[in-house]
Amino acid sequence: MISFFFYFLLSLFSACFTNDTTSSTISGSILANNHASGDIVLKIDSLFQVLSKKRGFNGNVLIAQGGKVIYENAFGYADLKEKTPLNIESTFQLASITKQFTAMAIMMLHDEGKLNFTDTLQRFFPGFPYQNITIRQLLTHRSGLPEYMSFAKRYWKNKKRLMSNDDVMDMLISHHPGLVFVPDRKYKYNNTGYVILACIIEQVSGLQFHAFLEKRIFKPLGMKRTFIYNTKNMLDVEYHTLGYKKNRRRAEEDYLSGVVGDKGIYSTVEDMFKWDQALYTEQLIKQTTLQEAFTPFSYDWRNDNSYGYGWRIVTADDSSKIVYHAGLWRGYSSLFVRRLHDKTMIIVLCNKVNWSFENIDRFMGILDSAKHGVSSDGGD
Repeated sequence: MISFFFYFLLSLFSACFTNDTTSSTISGSILANNHASGDIVLKIDSLFQVLSKKRGFNGNVLIAQGGKVIYENAFGYADLKEKTPLNIESTFQLASITKQFTAMAIMMLHDEGKLNFTDTLQRFFPGFPYQNITIRQLLTHRSGLPEYMSFAKRYWKNKKRLMSNDDVMDMLISHHPGLVFVPDRKYKYNNTGYVILACIIEQVSGLQFHAFLEKRIFKPLGMKRTFIYNTKNMLDVEYHTLGYKKNRRRAEEDYLSGVVGDKGIYSTVEDMFKWDQALYTEQLIKQTTLQEAFTPFSYDWRNDNSYGYGWRIVTADDSSKIVYHAGLWRGYSSLFVRRLHDKTMIIVLCNKVNWSFENIDRFMGILDSAKHGVSSDGGD
Protein backbone atom coordinates (compact mmCIF):
# COMPACT_ATOMS: atom_id res chain seq x y z
CA MET A 1 0.00 0.00 0.00
CA ILE A 2 2.78 2.42 0.84
CA SER A 3 4.08 2.38 -2.74
CA PHE A 4 0.73 3.67 -3.97
CA PHE A 5 0.91 6.41 -1.36
CA PHE A 6 4.31 7.55 -2.57
CA TYR A 7 3.08 7.51 -6.15
CA PHE A 8 0.31 9.88 -5.10
CA LEU A 9 2.79 12.11 -3.30
CA LEU A 10 4.93 11.99 -6.40
CA SER A 11 2.17 13.38 -8.59
CA LEU A 12 1.42 16.25 -6.19
CA PHE A 13 5.08 16.91 -5.45
CA SER A 14 5.79 17.14 -9.18
CA ALA A 15 3.29 19.98 -9.45
CA CYS A 16 5.97 22.17 -7.88
CA PHE A 17 8.59 21.55 -10.57
CA THR A 18 9.03 24.31 -13.16
CA ASN A 19 11.51 25.44 -15.79
CA ASP A 20 12.80 28.45 -13.86
CA THR A 21 16.12 28.10 -12.07
CA THR A 22 17.56 29.96 -9.15
CA SER A 23 20.40 29.28 -6.77
CA SER A 24 19.66 28.79 -3.10
CA THR A 25 21.72 27.71 -0.13
CA ILE A 26 20.65 26.07 3.09
CA SER A 27 20.58 28.20 6.20
CA GLY A 28 23.79 27.87 8.18
CA SER A 29 21.84 27.95 11.44
CA ILE A 30 19.92 24.83 10.44
CA LEU A 31 23.13 22.94 9.83
CA ALA A 32 24.76 24.26 13.00
CA ASN A 33 21.83 23.23 15.19
CA ASN A 34 21.51 19.73 13.82
CA HIS A 35 24.94 18.13 14.08
CA ALA A 36 23.51 14.67 14.69
CA SER A 37 21.53 14.72 11.46
CA GLY A 38 23.92 16.91 9.47
CA ASP A 39 24.60 14.18 6.93
CA ILE A 40 20.90 13.75 6.24
CA VAL A 41 20.41 17.52 6.02
CA LEU A 42 23.18 17.82 3.44
CA LYS A 43 21.67 15.00 1.39
CA ILE A 44 18.20 16.57 1.50
CA ASP A 45 19.64 19.90 0.45
CA SER A 46 21.58 18.25 -2.36
CA LEU A 47 18.39 16.68 -3.65
CA PHE A 48 16.47 19.97 -3.61
CA GLN A 49 19.37 21.85 -5.16
CA VAL A 50 19.24 19.39 -8.05
CA LEU A 51 15.48 19.78 -8.37
CA SER A 52 15.91 23.55 -8.35
CA LYS A 53 18.67 23.67 -10.96
CA LYS A 54 17.59 20.84 -13.26
CA ARG A 55 13.85 20.76 -12.81
CA GLY A 56 13.19 24.33 -11.70
CA PHE A 57 11.59 23.53 -8.34
CA ASN A 58 9.85 26.78 -7.25
CA GLY A 59 8.64 26.85 -3.67
CA ASN A 60 9.40 26.52 0.02
CA VAL A 61 10.19 23.38 1.99
CA LEU A 62 10.30 22.53 5.68
CA ILE A 63 11.08 19.08 7.07
CA ALA A 64 11.01 18.04 10.71
CA GLN A 65 11.80 14.83 12.56
CA GLY A 66 11.22 14.10 16.22
CA GLY A 67 9.43 17.41 16.56
CA LYS A 68 12.47 19.44 15.45
CA VAL A 69 13.08 21.24 12.16
CA ILE A 70 15.99 19.63 10.34
CA TYR A 71 15.65 21.45 7.02
CA GLU A 72 13.97 24.54 5.61
CA ASN A 73 14.70 26.45 2.44
CA ALA A 74 13.19 28.64 -0.27
CA PHE A 75 13.77 28.10 -3.99
CA GLY A 76 12.70 30.34 -6.86
CA TYR A 77 10.58 33.44 -7.11
CA ALA A 78 7.52 34.96 -5.51
CA ASP A 79 7.02 37.04 -8.68
CA LEU A 80 8.43 35.59 -11.89
CA LYS A 81 8.18 38.84 -13.83
CA GLU A 82 9.94 40.98 -11.24
CA LYS A 83 12.28 38.14 -10.19
CA THR A 84 11.39 38.72 -6.55
CA PRO A 85 12.97 35.83 -4.65
CA LEU A 86 11.01 33.67 -2.27
CA ASN A 87 12.06 33.67 1.37
CA ILE A 88 11.14 31.36 4.21
CA GLU A 89 8.37 33.75 5.35
CA SER A 90 6.66 33.84 1.95
CA THR A 91 2.94 33.06 2.06
CA PHE A 92 1.23 30.53 -0.20
CA GLN A 93 -2.36 29.47 -0.81
CA LEU A 94 -2.80 26.14 0.98
CA ALA A 95 -5.70 25.13 -1.28
CA SER A 96 -7.31 21.93 0.02
CA ILE A 97 -5.01 21.68 3.04
CA THR A 98 -7.48 24.28 4.33
CA LYS A 99 -9.91 21.41 4.91
CA GLN A 100 -8.01 20.18 7.97
CA PHE A 101 -8.46 23.59 9.62
CA THR A 102 -12.18 23.58 8.82
CA ALA A 103 -12.43 20.10 10.31
CA MET A 104 -10.51 21.25 13.38
CA ALA A 105 -12.95 24.12 13.97
CA ILE A 106 -15.85 21.65 13.78
CA MET A 107 -14.10 19.34 16.25
CA MET A 108 -13.48 22.23 18.63
CA LEU A 109 -17.20 23.04 18.63
CA HIS A 110 -17.92 19.34 19.15
CA ASP A 111 -15.63 19.17 22.19
CA GLU A 112 -17.41 22.23 23.59
CA GLY A 113 -20.75 20.42 23.29
CA LYS A 114 -22.12 22.80 20.67
CA LEU A 115 -22.69 20.21 17.96
CA ASN A 116 -22.53 16.48 17.29
CA PHE A 117 -21.03 14.72 14.30
CA THR A 118 -24.38 12.96 13.81
CA ASP A 119 -26.34 16.23 13.58
CA THR A 120 -28.17 16.68 10.29
CA LEU A 121 -27.97 19.96 8.40
CA GLN A 122 -31.57 20.84 9.24
CA ARG A 123 -30.48 21.52 12.84
CA PHE A 124 -28.54 24.53 11.57
CA PHE A 125 -30.44 25.34 8.37
CA PRO A 126 -34.10 24.30 8.71
CA GLY A 127 -34.85 25.13 5.08
CA PHE A 128 -31.99 23.08 3.66
CA PRO A 129 -33.59 20.88 0.98
CA TYR A 130 -31.34 17.81 1.22
CA GLN A 131 -32.40 15.40 3.95
CA ASN A 132 -30.45 12.99 6.17
CA ILE A 133 -27.00 14.52 5.58
CA THR A 134 -24.86 14.67 8.71
CA ILE A 135 -21.79 16.65 9.72
CA ARG A 136 -19.75 13.44 9.68
CA GLN A 137 -20.77 12.79 6.07
CA LEU A 138 -19.61 16.29 5.11
CA LEU A 139 -16.28 15.74 6.86
CA THR A 140 -15.68 12.37 5.18
CA HIS A 141 -16.98 13.21 1.67
CA ARG A 142 -19.98 10.89 1.92
CA SER A 143 -22.79 13.47 1.57
CA GLY A 144 -23.56 12.95 -2.12
CA LEU A 145 -23.97 16.71 -2.57
CA PRO A 146 -23.25 18.19 -6.01
CA GLU A 147 -19.93 19.96 -6.54
CA TYR A 148 -20.42 23.71 -6.22
CA MET A 149 -17.64 24.48 -8.69
CA SER A 150 -19.74 22.72 -11.32
CA PHE A 151 -23.23 24.09 -10.65
CA ALA A 152 -21.91 27.63 -10.06
CA LYS A 153 -20.94 27.79 -13.74
CA ARG A 154 -24.62 27.51 -14.58
CA TYR A 155 -26.25 29.52 -11.80
CA TRP A 156 -23.74 32.29 -11.01
CA LYS A 157 -24.35 34.83 -13.75
CA ASN A 158 -21.92 37.64 -12.90
CA LYS A 159 -18.55 35.95 -13.19
CA LYS A 160 -16.79 39.23 -12.37
CA ARG A 161 -18.16 39.22 -8.82
CA LEU A 162 -16.78 36.98 -6.10
CA MET A 163 -19.07 34.27 -4.78
CA SER A 164 -19.35 33.73 -1.04
CA ASN A 165 -20.26 30.70 1.04
CA ASP A 166 -23.72 32.19 1.56
CA ASP A 167 -24.09 32.37 -2.21
CA VAL A 168 -23.31 28.65 -2.47
CA MET A 169 -25.95 27.90 0.17
CA ASP A 170 -28.48 30.10 -1.63
CA MET A 171 -27.90 28.24 -4.91
CA LEU A 172 -28.32 24.88 -3.20
CA ILE A 173 -31.59 26.00 -1.63
CA SER A 174 -33.08 27.90 -4.57
CA HIS A 175 -31.97 25.68 -7.47
CA HIS A 176 -31.69 22.37 -5.62
CA PRO A 177 -29.29 20.63 -8.05
CA GLY A 178 -29.56 16.86 -7.80
CA LEU A 179 -27.57 14.66 -5.47
CA VAL A 180 -24.70 12.67 -6.95
CA PHE A 181 -25.67 9.65 -4.82
CA VAL A 182 -27.77 8.81 -1.78
CA PRO A 183 -26.05 10.22 1.36
CA ASP A 184 -23.58 7.84 3.01
CA ARG A 185 -23.76 5.30 0.19
CA LYS A 186 -20.16 5.85 -0.88
CA TYR A 187 -17.17 8.20 -0.91
CA LYS A 188 -16.62 10.95 -3.47
CA TYR A 189 -14.28 13.86 -2.81
CA ASN A 190 -16.43 16.96 -2.61
CA ASN A 191 -15.66 20.62 -1.91
CA THR A 192 -19.28 21.61 -1.27
CA GLY A 193 -19.32 19.77 2.05
CA TYR A 194 -16.47 21.85 3.46
CA VAL A 195 -18.12 25.08 2.32
CA ILE A 196 -21.21 24.06 4.30
CA LEU A 197 -19.04 23.13 7.29
CA ALA A 198 -17.66 26.68 7.27
CA CYS A 199 -21.26 27.96 7.30
CA ILE A 200 -22.04 25.71 10.28
CA ILE A 201 -19.02 27.10 12.14
CA GLU A 202 -20.37 30.61 11.61
CA GLN A 203 -23.89 29.62 12.63
CA VAL A 204 -22.80 27.89 15.85
CA SER A 205 -20.01 30.24 16.96
CA GLY A 206 -21.55 33.55 15.98
CA LEU A 207 -18.25 34.50 14.32
CA GLN A 208 -17.36 34.74 10.66
CA PHE A 209 -15.29 31.80 9.50
CA HIS A 210 -12.10 33.84 9.14
CA ALA A 211 -12.62 35.43 12.56
CA PHE A 212 -13.14 32.07 14.27
CA LEU A 213 -9.95 30.62 12.83
CA GLU A 214 -7.99 33.77 13.62
CA LYS A 215 -9.24 33.96 17.22
CA ARG A 216 -9.32 30.26 18.09
CA ILE A 217 -6.48 28.73 16.04
CA PHE A 218 -4.07 31.11 14.32
CA LYS A 219 -3.44 33.52 17.22
CA PRO A 220 -3.23 30.91 20.01
CA LEU A 221 -0.71 28.91 17.98
CA GLY A 222 1.36 31.95 17.02
CA MET A 223 0.62 31.52 13.30
CA LYS A 224 1.24 35.20 12.62
CA ARG A 225 1.49 34.93 8.84
CA THR A 226 -1.58 32.76 8.32
CA PHE A 227 -4.87 34.21 7.13
CA ILE A 228 -7.91 33.56 4.98
CA TYR A 229 -8.15 35.08 1.54
CA ASN A 230 -10.10 38.20 0.74
CA THR A 231 -9.44 40.91 -1.81
CA LYS A 232 -8.49 43.48 0.84
CA ASN A 233 -6.06 41.58 3.04
CA MET A 234 -4.04 40.38 0.04
CA LEU A 235 -2.83 43.95 -0.44
CA ASP A 236 -1.24 44.05 3.03
CA VAL A 237 0.74 40.79 2.96
CA GLU A 238 4.44 41.48 3.48
CA TYR A 239 5.80 38.45 1.62
CA HIS A 240 3.04 37.86 -0.89
CA THR A 241 3.45 35.37 -3.75
CA LEU A 242 1.77 35.15 -7.12
CA GLY A 243 0.43 31.88 -8.51
CA TYR A 244 1.49 30.73 -11.97
CA LYS A 245 0.29 28.17 -14.48
CA LYS A 246 2.67 25.71 -16.10
CA ASN A 247 3.07 28.04 -19.10
CA ARG A 248 4.46 30.78 -16.81
CA ARG A 249 1.29 32.85 -17.12
CA ARG A 250 -0.33 34.30 -14.00
CA ALA A 251 -3.13 32.20 -12.60
CA GLU A 252 -5.63 34.95 -11.84
CA GLU A 253 -8.20 34.69 -9.09
CA ASP A 254 -11.79 34.30 -10.26
CA TYR A 255 -15.37 34.32 -8.93
CA LEU A 256 -14.82 31.02 -7.07
CA SER A 257 -11.93 32.36 -5.01
CA GLY A 258 -14.21 34.06 -2.49
CA VAL A 259 -15.60 30.71 -1.31
CA VAL A 260 -13.68 29.36 1.70
CA GLY A 261 -13.59 26.33 3.97
CA ASP A 262 -12.62 24.00 1.18
CA LYS A 263 -9.67 26.28 0.36
CA GLY A 264 -8.70 29.89 1.04
CA ILE A 265 -6.05 29.78 3.78
CA TYR A 266 -2.65 31.33 3.08
CA SER A 267 0.27 30.32 5.26
CA THR A 268 4.02 29.77 5.48
CA VAL A 269 6.06 26.62 6.03
CA GLU A 270 7.08 27.79 9.50
CA ASP A 271 3.49 28.51 10.55
CA MET A 272 2.53 25.05 9.30
CA PHE A 273 5.20 23.55 11.55
CA LYS A 274 3.53 25.30 14.49
CA TRP A 275 0.25 23.72 13.39
CA ASP A 276 1.89 20.31 13.17
CA GLN A 277 3.33 20.58 16.68
CA ALA A 278 0.04 21.74 18.18
CA LEU A 279 -1.63 18.57 16.91
CA TYR A 280 0.50 16.51 19.33
CA THR A 281 -1.04 18.42 22.26
CA GLU A 282 -4.53 19.13 23.54
CA GLN A 283 -4.26 22.88 23.08
CA LEU A 284 -7.13 22.84 20.57
CA ILE A 285 -9.04 19.59 21.08
CA LYS A 286 -8.82 16.34 23.01
CA GLN A 287 -6.49 13.73 21.53
CA THR A 288 -9.37 11.25 21.51
CA THR A 289 -11.26 13.57 19.17
CA LEU A 290 -8.21 14.02 16.96
CA GLN A 291 -7.79 10.27 16.73
CA GLU A 292 -11.30 10.12 15.33
CA ALA A 293 -10.17 12.56 12.65
CA PHE A 294 -7.36 10.11 11.81
CA THR A 295 -9.76 7.16 11.61
CA PRO A 296 -10.42 5.81 8.09
CA PHE A 297 -14.11 6.42 7.42
CA SER A 298 -13.98 6.25 3.63
CA TYR A 299 -11.73 4.31 1.28
CA ASP A 300 -10.62 6.12 -1.87
CA TRP A 301 -10.01 3.45 -4.51
CA ARG A 302 -8.60 5.94 -6.98
CA ASN A 303 -5.74 7.03 -4.70
CA ASP A 304 -5.49 3.88 -2.57
CA ASN A 305 -5.90 5.71 0.72
CA SER A 306 -8.62 6.44 3.26
CA TYR A 307 -10.22 9.70 4.37
CA GLY A 308 -11.01 10.85 7.89
CA TYR A 309 -11.97 14.36 9.01
CA GLY A 310 -9.98 16.60 6.66
CA TRP A 311 -7.10 14.14 6.36
CA ARG A 312 -6.06 11.39 4.00
CA ILE A 313 -4.76 8.34 5.84
CA VAL A 314 -2.34 5.57 4.92
CA THR A 315 -0.98 2.72 6.99
CA ALA A 316 2.56 1.78 5.97
CA ASP A 317 3.93 -1.74 5.71
CA ASP A 318 5.42 -1.40 9.21
CA SER A 319 1.94 -0.46 10.57
CA SER A 320 2.92 3.18 11.11
CA LYS A 321 0.23 5.72 10.28
CA ILE A 322 0.73 8.58 7.85
CA VAL A 323 -1.82 11.40 7.64
CA TYR A 324 -1.57 13.98 4.90
CA HIS A 325 -3.31 16.24 2.43
CA ALA A 326 -2.43 17.99 -0.78
CA GLY A 327 -3.91 20.95 -2.58
CA LEU A 328 -4.08 22.66 -5.95
CA TRP A 329 -5.68 26.03 -6.67
CA ARG A 330 -5.01 28.84 -9.13
CA GLY A 331 -1.30 28.30 -9.63
CA TYR A 332 -0.57 27.04 -6.11
CA SER A 333 0.15 23.48 -5.10
CA SER A 334 0.75 22.22 -1.59
CA LEU A 335 1.66 19.04 0.24
CA PHE A 336 1.56 18.37 4.00
CA VAL A 337 2.63 14.96 5.32
CA ARG A 338 2.79 13.77 8.95
CA ARG A 339 4.16 10.38 10.03
CA LEU A 340 2.79 10.12 13.52
CA HIS A 341 4.96 7.60 15.33
CA ASP A 342 8.24 9.49 14.92
CA LYS A 343 6.86 13.01 14.40
CA THR A 344 8.18 13.31 10.87
CA MET A 345 6.66 16.21 8.96
CA ILE A 346 7.08 17.42 5.38
CA ILE A 347 5.51 20.65 4.13
CA VAL A 348 6.02 21.81 0.56
CA LEU A 349 4.35 24.99 -0.69
CA CYS A 350 4.69 26.04 -4.33
CA ASN A 351 3.40 28.90 -6.44
CA LYS A 352 3.92 27.52 -9.92
CA VAL A 353 2.47 24.37 -11.43
CA ASN A 354 3.42 21.87 -14.06
CA TRP A 355 3.14 18.09 -14.16
CA SER A 356 6.72 16.90 -14.56
CA PHE A 357 7.76 13.91 -12.44
CA GLU A 358 10.49 13.01 -10.00
CA ASN A 359 11.08 9.94 -7.86
CA ILE A 360 10.26 10.73 -4.23
CA ASP A 361 11.15 7.28 -2.85
CA ARG A 362 14.80 8.29 -2.63
CA PHE A 363 13.82 11.45 -0.75
CA MET A 364 11.97 9.45 1.90
CA GLY A 365 14.86 7.03 1.98
CA ILE A 366 17.21 9.87 2.91
CA LEU A 367 15.01 10.76 5.90
CA ASP A 368 15.04 7.18 7.15
CA SER A 369 18.67 6.39 6.37
CA ALA A 370 20.01 7.41 9.81
CA LYS A 371 17.83 5.13 11.92
CA HIS A 372 18.28 2.23 9.51
CA GLY A 373 21.98 2.83 8.98
CA VAL A 374 21.45 3.00 5.22
CA SER A 375 23.70 4.93 2.92
CA SER A 376 21.77 7.21 0.57
CA ASP A 377 23.05 9.87 -1.75
CA GLY A 378 21.39 13.10 -2.81
CA GLY A 379 22.01 12.01 -6.38
CA ASP A 380 20.96 13.52 -9.64
